[in-house]
Amino acid sequence: MAPLAPGRDTGIDLVRAFCVVVVVLLHALMAGVTLGEAGPEFVNAAEGAPWFAPLTWVVQIMPLFFVVGGFAGSIAYRRLRERGGTPVAFIAGRVHRLLLPAVLSIGTAGVGLAMLVVSGVPSELVQTAGFRFGQPLWFLAVFLLCQALLPALIAAHDRAPLSSILGLATAAVVIEVLRAVAGMEAIGFLNLAFVWLTLQQLGFFLADGRLGALSHRTRVIAGLGAVSLLAGSFLTGVFSPDLIENLNPPTLALLLTGVAQTALLSLLRPTLTRLSTRPRIAAVAGFVTARTMTVYLWHMPVLLAMAGATALLAMSTGLVPPEPSSAGWWLTRPLWLGMAAALTAVAAWALAAGEQRRMPPPTSSGLRAAQAVLAGLAGVVLLLVASTTVFTATAAVLLLVVALRRIRR
Repeated sequence: MAPLAPGRDTGIDLVRAFCVVVVVLLHALMAGVTLGEAGPEFVNAAEGAPWFAPLTWVVQIMPLFFVVGGFAGSIAYRRLRERGGTPVAFIAGRVHRLLLPAVLSIGTAGVGLAMLVVSGVPSELVQTAGFRFGQPLWFLAVFLLCQALLPALIAAHDRAPLSSILGLATAAVVIEVLRAVAGMEAIGFLNLAFVWLTLQQLGFFLADGRLGALSHRTRVIAGLGAVSLLAGSFLTGVFSPDLIENLNPPTLALLLTGVAQTALLSLLRPTLTRLSTRPRIAAVAGFVTARTMTVYLWHMPVLLAMAGATALLAMSTGLVPPEPSSAGWWLTRPLWLGMAAALTAVAAWALAAGEQRRMPPPTSSGLRAAQAVLAGLAGVVLLLVASTTVFTATAAVLLLVVALRRIRR
């Protein structure tokens, strides 16, 4: 591999910031409040809406995010090794960067739920708030796993690039076939690893220049081929045309989406690099990139607070929130999305200290690093499986603190 270029790839930073902003706006669009007979209800405003499935073809950017994560992780790891760093130090750094801001977010959620219970808020609303808070945390668990395995997968990529990515992709295909043909639905959740690991591995090809070395024609054909297969899977009913539905568990539709997005990214990189140097764009991208996890972890509490405020306003004034997908609802969306983006930015600005805090000297023990990753995964998976309650939030925070202590020397 050629020596790494100095400095950051601002074009890739711009793409990562774009992905985070799209996630925030998408979740804000889905957050809805309606008034039922029993009072306010938190609903998914996009559920059953005919406009949502076509929208997901544009806003399902999680495959691209993992490709970019593979690109950035590969560059960061190779630079660390050039400075004499170790794989354990890289893993410890990722645990610190991902889990430290999560401790504050999850702890605050637990306190907030406790206050709702004490205030006499109906248990159904408290449960819904806890469930909605925990939903996006799947990304934290999966990204932590992918980044923890990155040093080993980089080594496999350097030895046999095609074999390593094909091995991961084949595993994803086998799991998908077993799930679909044999009706083994539970086995599909193994693709929470293999689908996203394959896309991370694709990011390694982008980082080391192998994709850029392909002809323009080859990349166009690869992208159009992936789009054609994806469209065929929708028309034949193999996969849902709603790409958000393909998230849980991840399906091969997301692999095809990732291939198409990566082909487009490789073609647009020169243009994106030029755009990323414009002062205003660079300022926004720099703000988001330095606070990626903080933005991700706090945008849902912001949306829940906005939904709660809307419900309180409706109950106190008698104003009925517009029904999702109605004309009145669409007219209020620009203001709603703007407020969501602005309040999330304020929260990220105020709460990013954990993500930006310098890491203490990491452990040199691979066992301690592995224990840290497992403890962190256990804490997040607990919230995903059992939902977020006062009890599970407390237990998750304790597990994350254990993980952070294990990575210290």
